[in-house]
Amino acid sequence: MKALWIGIAVLLLAPLCAADPATHGRFDALLDEAELQFNRPAGYVDRPPASTPVLDYEHALRSEDGLLEIRLAVRPIKRLQIDYDDPHGSTPDPNHIFPLVFESLASRRAGGPHAPGNEYPPDQARAKFNADWAAAAVFDTVDAFATEYRQGLLVAIHRNRVSDAYLVFLFDDYAQARERLNAALSTLMFKPEAAKPAAAESAAEPAGEGAG
Repeated sequence: MKALWIGIAVLLLAPLCAADPATHGRFDALLDEAELQFNRPAGYVDRPPASTPVLDYEHALRSEDGLLEIRLAVRPIKRLQIDYDDPHGSTPDPNHIFPLVFESLASRRAGGPHAPGNEYPPDQARAKFNADWAAAAVFDTVDAFATEYRQGLLVAIHRNRVSDAYLVFLFDDYAQARERLNAALSTLMFKPEAAKPAAAESAAEPAGEGAG
């Protein structure tokens, strides 16, 4: 069963990561749709969005000294198209596939079936990213990722019924980039969830005591 689901995740990778040309140049609108906020780190310059065989991304930045590059990919849940033709099962719920897609992305970046990765505890996912779920994986880059950097960190974040987002950090030397990397983790996070409205008060006044 696990092998079947991992296979499904690979099939989902292409439609999930397909770039929508209309979003290029409309990054702010895409962020609003996905309930995300972009926190531009100081000392970075913009890089153009691009497509790669592994992941298309809508925005990128590079530190002025070249130590770190950040690529951002945003996937609103309502835009996901699932190509699933197993006659013995129902189409997976887009809200439930994010761990499988994360595993596939991490594996493809590593150029093999396994990549070291860990899910954040729920409280940390909420504290760091305002997310319902988050995970991270380190990898050595492959040619398909179209970068001159040798190493990377993939961070995936998810908000239920809203969107998934991926932050890819690229660098050559983790020791040199570590401080910069830790500071840049907050480049993309979910907006604080709006407080739920309080129950409407009854329009009727409580009945008073009868007049004497």
